[in-house]
Amino acid sequence: QHKDAYQAILDGVKGGAKEKRLAAQFIPKFFKHFPELADSAINAQLDLCEDEDVSIRRQAIKELPQFATGDNLPRVADILTQLLQSDDSAEFNLVNNALLSIFKMDAKGTLGGLFSQILQGEDIVRERAIKFLSTKLKTLPEEVMTKEVEELILTESKKVLEDVTGEEFVLFMKILSGLKSLQTVSGRQQLVELVAEQADLEQTFNPSDPDCVDRLLQCTRQAVPLFSKNVHSTKFVTYFCEHVLPNLSSLTTTPVEGIDTQLEVLKLLAEMSSFCGDMEKLESNLKKLFDKLLEYMPLPPEEAENGENAGNEEPKLQFSYVECLLYSFHQLGRKLPDFLTAKLNAEKLKDFKIRLQYFARGLQVYIRQLRLALQGKTGEALKTEENKIKVVALKITNNINVLIKDLFHIPPSYKSTVTLSWKPVQKADASQKRASEDTTSSSPPKKASAGPKRDARQIYNPPSGKYSSNLGSFSYEQRGGFRGGRGRGWGGRGNRSRGRIY
Repeated sequence: QHKDAYQAILDGVKGGAKEKRLAAQFIPKFFKHFPELADSAINAQLDLCEDEDVSIRRQAIKELPQFATGDNLPRVADILTQLLQSDDSAEFNLVNNALLSIFKMDAKGTLGGLFSQILQGEDIVRERAIKFLSTKLKTLPEEVMTKEVEELILTESKKVLEDVTGEEFVLFMKILSGLKSLQTVSGRQQLVELVAEQADLEQTFNPSDPDCVDRLLQCTRQAVPLFSKNVHSTKFVTYFCEHVLPNLSSLTTTPVEGIDTQLEVLKLLAEMSSFCGDMEKLESNLKKLFDKLLEYMPLPPEEAENGENAGNEEPKLQFSYVECLLYSFHQLGRKLPDFLTAKLNAEKLKDFKIRLQYFARGLQVYIRQLRLALQGKTGEALKTEENKIKVVALKITNNINVLIKDLFHIPPSYKSTVTLSWKPVQKADASQKRASEDTTSSSPPKKASAGPKRDARQIYNPPSGKYSSNLGSFSYEQRGGFRGGRGRGWGGRGNRSRGRIY
């Protein structure tokens, strides 16, 4: 007789507001007693989840976890994932809480529902499900996030990564790099391989295709924090030397205000160069790096040929570019210390020394000016826009100074250690000793586009990319073409079915 009574409650979803409210409470309450009516009960509750009355919808959603038993759990997870598309904030929060509560009951089953919607659901559902994973997984306790659960997340994420937008890729890297099982050296190595696959380092680089350039930069930004003395950047550094450096001046990206793409490329290369392992074509890549460095290391005006600097106009010293290139050359040069003496002819070496000397002279003048300008300034005074720029400029010029001194040794030395100007100073870390005198910390990353040596001006940029928590000026995560030609630029994913597919 109870079965008939329960059926009557189920039929209440077709009644008025009062009947529906009662049904929303009683259907889940007695659900476990009527397994033979499970399907009808879940469908009845779903109808209430889509009711026009927001209070009935909220009540029905709140009770959904009670249906998440046994084989029903993945289905409930799937339903809740679809309900993430709600625009009502209270309803949206209820869905999030319900998903979290069933996650704690059965993480694998819940992930099944979430990933099935990420792979097959509507765009809005996919977007919100990915966001749910990227924000909520890290809040779950260790007993929920077991090794098996993390393995499932990695396996399913790899399927999704076969076709993602730039923004989605960044979120998945955030999800995966937060997994405990991927904090190990082999875990980081796996992540680097995933990124290298996304970056498609086997393909021919097309500098005039914004999708191709954007994808490479976005992937490299995700890879940089993963590199270490045990997880090498060799594949990326090689690709940059062989394909990107020779095309540096012709790179075409999706324009973003205030971003100097060429400088961003050189910064990424500099950061990666510290963790480069054994490179196959080291000499030829060092030569490419050396040639690019020469482009930014001018000869003194009177020694330039072809009247290049007619009118005695002094060449502009591009301090930011030179810091990156010189640092990268210094890092890779350690692996082939006789490059300058044995691999270059005497004429070339002499030419290089003249350029270094000229640059160093300009540098000294500029360092003196900066020190004078910053003398006696502390605390608040250093926080003005102008002084922040000068502090960063002093870091850049000090770094270049230290590196040039090393290369002036006979034979050239590669022993000095500097901290790149946009990186935080490593305190009490012997491997990262500050090799310059300036001790001002916490100045933001910059682009120092220097003018003539006596009047060089620094242009300040907001914090860059992964160096700041919100992806700062690195955040051009356009949708489109990780896998190219799928409609939405950086990898639109074609048409998906619409409508309820509970």
